[in-house]
Amino acid sequence: MAIEISQQVFNINESGFDRLAIDIFRFQYERNPVYKSFTDALNIDPYVIDAVTKIPFLPIRFFKTHVIKTTTFEPEFIFESSGTTQTVNSRHYVKDLSVYERSFLYAFERFYGDPGEWCIIGLLPSYLERNNSSLIMMVDRLVKESHHPGSGFYLYEHDKLHKMLMQLETDRQKTLLIGVSFALLDFAEKYAMQLKHTVVMETGGMKGRRKELTRGELHKILKTRLGVDTIHSEYGMTELLSQAYSKSDGIFEPVPWMKILVRAEDDPFDVQQKGAGIINVIDLANIYSCSFIATDDVGKIFGDGKFEISGRVDNSDIRGCSLLIV
Repeated sequence: MAIEISQQVFNINESGFDRLAIDIFRFQYERNPVYKSFTDALNIDPYVIDAVTKIPFLPIRFFKTHVIKTTTFEPEFIFESSGTTQTVNSRHYVKDLSVYERSFLYAFERFYGDPGEWCIIGLLPSYLERNNSSLIMMVDRLVKESHHPGSGFYLYEHDKLHKMLMQLETDRQKTLLIGVSFALLDFAEKYAMQLKHTVVMETGGMKGRRKELTRGELHKILKTRLGVDTIHSEYGMTELLSQAYSKSDGIFEPVPWMKILVRAEDDPFDVQQKGAGIINVIDLANIYSCSFIATDDVGKIFGDGKFEISGRVDNSDIRGCSLLIV
């Protein structure tokens, strides 16, 4: 069943999404003990569910307190969230890394084309200092796929990065600079540039390194200092194997095998496919963990399925990829 589903996920179209989501929900109910117990505790009969808005969404904090596995397996890798010394990190037990690789490679190609046409530079110092970051694994693979000699990671080597970007601009090389927010700010404050051939993408995250900024404030500073018209953004997290991307104004577009919904703040069972509320995510690539996650992000979904993030629920844990408020 799992193999059959995995073959369908990345070929999904809009008309088939809900049917496949319900199939995956029932499969995970039957093969994921934590999710089954959660569903049973809510007195939900999985075999009468006929709409994605009726599927129970597992609170994201369960990834901190429970082992979330669908089927029994030894994980090929365990992704772990970043956080502070006062928080408990989430752990995502990955049965098959090839599912994650297909997900992020297909997503990149969908939004940005062939990675072989890019020079890809990661300014992700806080993540490089860890060994189990899903973001680092993704960017590392994209760096390898780019095959450009300038592609790679930078820690705090801002002068070296500045010289590299200047050379790439001279060469008119299409470049992606993907960085955690505080590191991009640190770099931009040191060097004013006019990047005409470079896409700047922030992944969120101040991690207590700097004063919190709204996304609009962050983007304004980066656009002014780096000389770009727009700032791109990536929406992803340890608990997901898929990403959404924004090319401007913080409006994200999910991949076809991912759907964003909202739940009412005062009623977690009031789930809608558009409007404002707290974000629920369906990630069909999460075949072997849980595809239905109730996050702590607050946002708005538009009629075309695109969405924006406006902050986080009060008192939710500080998390590395999601510290940026709007």
